[in-house]
Amino acid sequence: MIDIHSHILPEVDDGPKSWDVAADMCRMSAEDGVEYMVATPHANDRYHYDRDYLTDSLEHLRNLVGGKIRLGLGCDFHFSYDNLRDALARPERYTIEKTNYLLIELSNYGVPPQISDSLMLLRSRDLVPILTHPERNPILQKNMERVLDWVQSGVVVQVTASALTGQWGEVVRKNAEWLLRHQAVHVLASDAHDTKRRVPGLSGARAAAAEIVGNDVASALVDANPRAIVNNDVLTYFPRPVMKD
Repeated sequence: MIDIHSHILPEVDDGPKSWDVAADMCRMSAEDGVEYMVATPHANDRYHYDRDYLTDSLEHLRNLVGGKIRLGLGCDFHFSYDNLRDALARPERYTIEKTNYLLIELSNYGVPPQISDSLMLLRSRDLVPILTHPERNPILQKNMERVLDWVQSGVVVQVTASALTGQWGEVVRKNAEWLLRHQAVHVLASDAHDTKRRVPGLSGARAAAAEIVGNDVASALVDANPRAIVNNDVLTYFPRPVMKD
């Protein structure tokens, strides 16, 4: 399995507070069957994103965990006007490794009307937006059909693994299942932050997804599709979303 969304670098955002915890997170993920984990620190008004510093930090973490798990670097990219301008000018600063894939996090407090145009602007520059955890966004929860429209235009959707196992509550779990049934989930990722509450691991979510969409699709969400992303390939599982119940 491959985990493309995690907060495993210490003291750069709201992830682990020490190198020991960061290393433990990597070990937990490896023990769950994850072979490759992408560190995706936040880039928003609260947390400054310095790619060079983060690259050095990731190398230190690699040395701590040895060969237990492969590690890569991306960004939990807050979709703001300033960030968008910078990403269009310097996409390699934010994308997952040297790919065209970019994690996109929308605000919990407002989704601007022009968001669809902004997502298409990224697509026009050969960048592929990966919308993170829409099932948890309180604005999108009121109108999940918007996500289906974005998927039709080529946006990739990543759901939080622990959403499917009920950690975020019933509303979030039902939203995640609704997206799965409407063929609008392409990747499951941990969005891990620590070893106690928001923990690494994908196997539980894979099993939960298999109950809803079958083993082949569940496997694609944790292996084939994230593997395609880190290799900068086209996703193997990207069906047309089911627009009606």
